[in-house]
Amino acid sequence: MAMNVGAADDGDEDQMNASINTTPLVDVMLVLLIIFLITIPVVNQSIEMKLPQERNLPTQTKPENISISVNKDGEVFLGMRPITFDALLDHLKTESVKVPQPEVHIRGDQKARYESVGRVVVACQRAGIAKVGFITEPAPGVQQ
Repeated sequence: MAMNVGAADDGDEDQMNASINTTPLVDVMLVLLIIFLITIPVVNQSIEMKLPQERNLPTQTKPENISISVNKDGEVFLGMRPITFDALLDHLKTESVKVPQPEVHIRGDQKARYESVGRVVVACQRAGIAKVGFITEPAPGVQQ
């Protein structure tokens, strides 16, 4: 604690003290620091879980799987033959009632519009197909 003591024969008893007392400021800052150090571990609590790791599995081609391809012009192919959207929907409806239900594998060209592939997904949804997958090629340099 600092204190200014003037000369006894000084006539001005009420002299202005121009220095700022920083002791209360330091005390408050230390208390806030301790509070934050105690409360931060409580705030960062979360549910402990193990998230799945990304992996690329090769497709298992079964004879009952349905392969649908969409080329860059938006044409849809069922296997190797071209098919219209209505005919595709009818075909998927007949396939969806089979037990076990076949999987649908959609192969979309890289330059195909999203709308073209989206129509195939909508057809699968309307037909009630439960398993729909997209066939892709791994990026260059990626090991499986």
